[in-house]
Amino acid sequence: MAELTYRDAVARGIAQEMERDPDVVFLGEDVAGAGGVFKATVGLLDKFGPLRVRDTPISEQAILGAAMGAAMTGLKPIAEIMFSDFFAVCFDYIANEFPKSRYMSNGQLKCPLVVRTGNGAGSRFGAQHSQSVENWCMMIPGLKVVAPSNPRDVIGLMAAAVRDPDPVIFFEHKSLYATKGEVPDGEIVDRLGTATIARPGKDATILALALMVPRALAAAEKLKSEHGIDCEVVDVRSLVPLDTQTILGSVARTHRMFTVEENPRLCGWGAELASIVADEAFYDLDGPIVRITTPHIPLPAADLLEDIALPSVERIVDRVNKSMNA
Repeated sequence: MAELTYRDAVARGIAQEMERDPDVVFLGEDVAGAGGVFKATVGLLDKFGPLRVRDTPISEQAILGAAMGAAMTGLKPIAEIMFSDFFAVCFDYIANEFPKSRYMSNGQLKCPLVVRTGNGAGSRFGAQHSQSVENWCMMIPGLKVVAPSNPRDVIGLMAAAVRDPDPVIFFEHKSLYATKGEVPDGEIVDRLGTATIARPGKDATILALALMVPRALAAAEKLKSEHGIDCEVVDVRSLVPLDTQTILGSVARTHRMFTVEENPRLCGWGAELASIVADEAFYDLDGPIVRITTPHIPLPAADLLEDIALPSVERIVDRVNKSMNA
């Protein structure tokens, strides 16, 4: 067991899969010699050499086009798009090419690739470099979408993503890169489509993703100590496939449901989960489903304004407490 930062876990997760399978290659802007703009891929070039770890031009379309060609001809590429906001530049590959190739060719073409990207706010990068865009991707048939909240899950979900036969979008939260967590020794492999109970509880279920998981956990501790409300926190981890069994099971136990979402409120991932729970577990609910989200606004760069926009521990505590005592 070792303590790793989230960013070091990214490099370890990629290295684990490159050591296991010589067909795994890695490409992106400044990922080789510079070790990535967030220093999450340091050491991979030295370990695997320039044939398998490649810097690319500053062209998101070129990166994903090369990755798709490599995947269709037998390799298993991991491609980095530096900021998830830049998906807008290369969205044709993400929406039209990757996810449809196996379907449209009746299985003759496969596209086993991973697109990893820095997602989310909290780093004061402004409206064009701070978005949380996982909801952009979860709506596209044929894509799988994951967002780990801790170093151990980074490695396990990276392994699952690389070994999956379909394209996977792998969201790494920029504000989690410096955080630390205990990681077991040896190979770590998870399964896509599995949520985890990050904190058991009996009074309410809080569903959270990525950066919102540690905030939900901190809020749950305050709710318990200050208000006597015992919240179960579910780390959703995988949006596609979605672990409805764990989510519905938690709501059936607690009878209340809250989501904590960093993406803007309109069409956020929590709206889909709320719809599923309303359809399948309506009579388990003792109160309305409550979504705690970022407003439907471009994110400001000023620290105070960005902090106000994002769901905070205090806002989660206040909203859950008021809803439970309404």
